[in-house]
Amino acid sequence: MESYNINQRDFMGFTTLSRAARQGNQGAVALLLTRDDIGPDEPDNHGATPLWGASYNGHEGVVRLLLARDDVDPNKPDNQGRTPLWCATFNGHEGVVRLLLARDNVDPNKPDNDGETPLWGASHNGHEGVVRLLLARDNVDPDKPDNQGSTPLWRASYYGHEGVVRLLLARDDVDPNKPDNDGQTPLRGASYNGHEGVVGLLLARDDVDPDKPDNQGRTPLWGASYYGHEGVVRLLLARDNVDPDKPDNQGRTPLWRASYYGHEGVVRLLLARDNVDPNKPDNDGETPLWRASFCGREGVVGLLLARGDVNPDKPDNHGRTPLLWASSNGHEGVVRLLLARDNVDPDKPDNQGRTPLWRASYYGHEGVVRLLLARDNVDPNKPDNDGETPLWRASFCGREGVVGLLLARDNVDPDKPDNDG
Repeated sequence: MESYNINQRDFMGFTTLSRAARQGNQGAVALLLTRDDIGPDEPDNHGATPLWGASYNGHEGVVRLLLARDDVDPNKPDNQGRTPLWCATFNGHEGVVRLLLARDNVDPNKPDNDGETPLWGASHNGHEGVVRLLLARDNVDPDKPDNQGSTPLWRASYYGHEGVVRLLLARDDVDPNKPDNDGQTPLRGASYNGHEGVVGLLLARDDVDPDKPDNQGRTPLWGASYYGHEGVVRLLLARDNVDPDKPDNQGRTPLWRASYYGHEGVVRLLLARDNVDPNKPDNDGETPLWRASFCGREGVVGLLLARGDVNPDKPDNHGRTPLLWASSNGHEGVVRLLLARDNVDPDKPDNQGRTPLWRASYYGHEGVVRLLLARDNVDPNKPDNDGETPLWRASFCGREGVVGLLLARDNVDPDKPDNDG
């Protein structure tokens, strides 16, 4: 009679034992381990041993059985460098973690191929009980970063795990201001994601710089403003050592970003500050009003226009005004707000000679065309630098409605050629 190979693998490299261990079938594992020909530490195609699978899924009884064997390596990693302890900590299996930490030959600080330690994984997922167990060990580095430079505190802060953040901040050997490889601090991550509780914990520290920019020049306030986290913005603005008008490497301030995305509450908070310039342009010459107009953020445009120190007709580096872009993108509400201002030139061309009417005609925004044609100081026949009039461009693009509106004007030359005749 042909004998059966108990260590035979399936297509995934699983043996009978590794399957039973993964599934937590303690009885089957105990029976299989009585065999002299069993391979208790055989890895599958991914390098995961039976102990790895049982630890990953939190099967304490199976873990005990396997750890009782002298021929099982409790520290053996899979192909990604993840040990049984790494898996148990990442998934929050406290009982398994205790069993593994009781072994002298288990390295509680061993990282995977990405540099992520067991504490890193537990902190990332907010497993407070596991974090406590690991921090109780003298041979665990609580501030060890992964290959991207993010520490356990960085990960816990980024994902808003307040309990873990408290545990880590209680340690003298944790740097709460330590940035990752992109220059992003734990405070930056918490601020970007709107975790007010974590932000509060970090700001309570004297050794945390609340205004530290990342490698792109983006501060915690910049990020909170970008994503519209009003509560975090309030916390940061309450600090004397936070510059509320600090631009990033592209010259974009917190107000610029909040205006871009239409976060009216944040815009109000920033505009209430005396040290915020509401007219400050980025490196391309785009002001907060310019960007809000471009994106059709009527509420923000209204807030900015209510300021006496905002130039509503300030062009960017290409000569394009807020009105030109609102017209180009068909934002009728914003166009109305801008046209209501005496200090807005409704016929101001950009560096290519293209007026707001030209742009609105190009893109077929009939409502905007009507608003502009209602103005006495708009020339409906004004050509760009190539000699193309609004009618020429609308006709070229097949904008029938706009063509009709323009032809209804007595001062439009329907036969005017461009520079090429």
